[in-house]
Amino acid sequence: MTLPRYAAWLGLAAVIVVLDLWTKHLASSNLDLYRPVPITGWLNMTLAHNTGAAFSFLADGGGWQRIFFIVVASGISVFLLIWLWRLPLQARALPSALMLLLGGAIGNLVDRVTLGYVVDFIDVHYAGWHWPAFNLADSAIVIGVGLMMIESLLPPRAPAGSTGSG
Repeated sequence: MTLPRYAAWLGLAAVIVVLDLWTKHLASSNLDLYRPVPITGWLNMTLAHNTGAAFSFLADGGGWQRIFFIVVASGISVFLLIWLWRLPLQARALPSALMLLLGGAIGNLVDRVTLGYVVDFIDVHYAGWHWPAFNLADSAIVIGVGLMMIESLLPPRAPAGSTGSG
């Protein structure tokens, strides 16, 4: 991958981080902790502080999980940067997927480092059942994983300059 193209892809991750941190700031400034604000019949804005991982996994770990998640998110971020750098130019959805993952990981990492927890505020519910609260970073990660799955199902693209016939 060329440096200008690498920088362009990093821009996508940066946009995700900025939007994530901005929406978390808005939620923290305008919502009361654990008090739902109904938006529709299936969506609330509910400020929550998650000291665990996805679905509050390890939230009651006693504090050691903060350092663990910081180390894991940092390692994954470095891995994603290296993976992006090594991608062939003909990669389709994978660069976007990797940068969505990176932006989401960094957005939540910033929370863990600065606050000790991740700010969540999107509360989707139906018939009394609530999906665990999440944020924009979590959404970017889910979309990134989805794009990776789609990319894995597509046939490989021929390298640039190849005619495809042999």
